[in-house]
Amino acid sequence: MARKLEELKKQYNSVSHGMSLRGGGPGRGRGPSGKGKPKNMGKTVGRILSYVGKYKLRLISVFVCMLLTTVSSLCAGYLIAPIINRITLEVNPDAVLNPSVLEQAADKLISAFVSTRFISSLMVNTAASVTVYVLAALIILGTVYGIAAFGSFLQGRLMLSVSLNSIKEIRDDLFKALQRLPVKYFDSHPTGEIMSRFTNDVDNIDVMLNNSLTSIVSGVISLVGTFVFMLTTNIWLTLITVLFLPLLFFAAGTIAKNSAKYYGAQQAAIGAVNGYIEETISGQKVIKVFNHEDECIDEMNLLNEDLRNKQEKAQFWGGVTGPIMHNISLVSYAVTLGVGGILIATRGFTPGALTVFANYSKQFSMPISQLSQQVSTLFAALAGAERVFNVMDDIPEPPDAEDAMEKEIQGHVVLENVSFGYVPDKTVLKNISLYARPGQKIAFVGSTGAGKTTITNLLNRFYDIDEGSITIDGNPLKSYKRDFLRKNIAMVLQDTHLFTGTVMENIRYGRLDATDEEVIAAAKTASAHSFIMRLEHGYDTVLEGDGANLSQGQRQLLNIARAALSKAPILVLDEATSSVDTRTERHIERGMDRLMKNRTTFVIAHRLSTVRNSNAIMVLEKGEIIERGDHDDLLNQKGRYYELYMGIKELD
Repeated sequence: MARKLEELKKQYNSVSHGMSLRGGGPGRGRGPSGKGKPKNMGKTVGRILSYVGKYKLRLISVFVCMLLTTVSSLCAGYLIAPIINRITLEVNPDAVLNPSVLEQAADKLISAFVSTRFISSLMVNTAASVTVYVLAALIILGTVYGIAAFGSFLQGRLMLSVSLNSIKEIRDDLFKALQRLPVKYFDSHPTGEIMSRFTNDVDNIDVMLNNSLTSIVSGVISLVGTFVFMLTTNIWLTLITVLFLPLLFFAAGTIAKNSAKYYGAQQAAIGAVNGYIEETISGQKVIKVFNHEDECIDEMNLLNEDLRNKQEKAQFWGGVTGPIMHNISLVSYAVTLGVGGILIATRGFTPGALTVFANYSKQFSMPISQLSQQVSTLFAALAGAERVFNVMDDIPEPPDAEDAMEKEIQGHVVLENVSFGYVPDKTVLKNISLYARPGQKIAFVGSTGAGKTTITNLLNRFYDIDEGSITIDGNPLKSYKRDFLRKNIAMVLQDTHLFTGTVMENIRYGRLDATDEEVIAAAKTASAHSFIMRLEHGYDTVLEGDGANLSQGQRQLLNIARAALSKAPILVLDEATSSVDTRTERHIERGMDRLMKNRTTFVIAHRLSTVRNSNAIMVLEKGEIIERGDHDDLLNQKGRYYELYMGIKELD
């Protein structure tokens, strides 16, 4: 049972991190947990500050508001001391008090306010003097707390503006960086992993900037301010409070360590559950066909029980932080009151000062608890920021040469002794040589993995060749500007992708300046016009979810129409008709014949019937061209092509 659980967790944590965007799941939600510490904290913090630092004036204002709020709150608390002292003297005129400098200053402030015309008019007799004194103190208290509240509001509003603007710029820069990355990056990184940078990691940075950062800074200010006021009030009581600090730090550190560990395990368990649910939902037909419902329920129970156990531990440690820190502060509070009572009896310590100090003592643990709770969030955010910046710093596509040109392309393509491998120790193509004149149709057939699609990737410069040369109209590929080259090569891929928008907009993606009439003509060329007109709103039908309301064949027809709209002189068809029925295929072939006229066309196909009219057919096996010629020539050779055509007729 334990081994089965570990296998499932390992498998579906991987699934959750690599889920495609189309499928949803964790790739569309929170993504990887983002736990752990950054490898280079200083550099990461510096990068974040480069974004936040653009708003220096607002940050200074935030810091001033923090100081204003903290000092106002601490000072307001100190105004309670003279009130209690005045009531004590009223009850016991013979009491001997030794007020501190701060108490005397607070008393003078209240007395000065009492002497104003507005307050003095309320004093009808001497007996009411204490009441009026308290009333004046409450008015001052309300004013000071109002200032603190306004400072807190302004601080939150300004920091929200800073964090949201910074996050917007980070997200913009991340997206721009992705657009500059080569296809190799997307081939080697799952969609869910990339999406998690925009969701989980960027959200963690947002939480840090908007909440954690301000909580940490204000906590430090509050801690220092409280300590100063405590020290000013009574050094001996301050010493007693300080003696409890090691216990507070030990408790906070232990809880934070265990909390981070178990919350990390909880996130991993959530990833496993989400990944499993995503896969079972998307594979419901297969599950029902093979009657594996009960097995799926058992596996889900294992993963769900593991998640429950992890959540129980994580939430236990997260929940005990407050009570433990609170109770330690209560012990410190009780000891402070006891010693303070002795000081009142023996040293003339005032009851008001003891009341204020007791409140400060009780509040002293709050910033420590607050700081300990924010540490794990801070590290998670910095680790996420490091991953975001790693994407930004990844090697983009090499820049075009300074003399790169935008010369009109006719479509004469030549490959000479081309060798290539996606990784250094594994060669995919070996000494490939071929040519295609404008208007010719060159077909590639062969087993899966033989290197057919790789050749088309090289034509677009999605990858650069290792050896040999590829020229177009006698010019090396690298002599053309990369974007200009790709504008002159239209592609119809096996895996179709439609964007959210109307049918018209999706076809026009092939050439954004095309008119509606040209779009419709392209759809007719691809034999897509008839089914489009049967849609509820025709060309204005909105497609969502990658065209989920269309059949696979209909989606492919729109993909072909998109390529038909392009005026590119070179056309690449990678299994363009693999998802349509035979009848539709014949319609497409007639349209494609018109489309391919005067264009250099490269066709990859498993259906050998689609390549019969090619000018040349290249048979690839293990990265090498083992046969070449037209359909009749290859049949006469009675080699691999003959076997495929006359026998198996499938290349897999």
